[in-house]
Amino acid sequence: MDRHSPAIFVADAPGLDFLNSVATPVDTPVDWIADGEGLLFWLGQAKLVPDDVLRDLRANALPGELDKVADQARSLREWFRGFVRDHKGRALDAGALSELEPLNRLLERDDAFGRIEVTGGGLHLHSARRWRTPDSLLLPIGEALAHLVTGEDFTYVKACEGPACTLLFADHTKGHARRWCSMAICGNRAKQAAHRQRAKAHRH
Repeated sequence: MDRHSPAIFVADAPGLDFLNSVATPVDTPVDWIADGEGLLFWLGQAKLVPDDVLRDLRANALPGELDKVADQARSLREWFRGFVRDHKGRALDAGALSELEPLNRLLERDDAFGRIEVTGGGLHLHSARRWRTPDSLLLPIGEALAHLVTGEDFTYVKACEGPACTLLFADHTKGHARRWCSMAICGNRAKQAAHRQRAKAHRH
């Protein structure tokens, strides 16, 4: 598996999917935003940026410009991972605001605006954005992180219990009993390990 294979979207929250853009899905760590091209590929899969915007930015960016934005995205990811690691498993309170200053500074750079469009035969207000420079690719990521902080109960933000797994998710299951990034990956591994353990104990 390499960074041009499909990225992993199991978190049930776009902000956590961004943190999961570096992961160890099998045995080798994969960073889907290791460079500018990887960032464009990941943003397209995440549906955070329209395809035509990605095409335009790719065509018009200066050499190395998108790689610098990917550097910033990775720095943002690791800073926010620390915030999530420190706060997951309990509700956020107002005291967390001071720690979120870097995110607020990113959000302040946004060129977002509302536009009335026709949808399904009626008029609706839609959010739009001016994509002036490659740096603007960070803005929908910042928005996803802000939605995570303000709209998600951090009590149910969890890390997968797989021994080598680094993936995070928001547990929206009834009873909040989710333990794995996915049953297909770590859940099955855990079941197989438990089965081997039982078989071994039975033999002895």
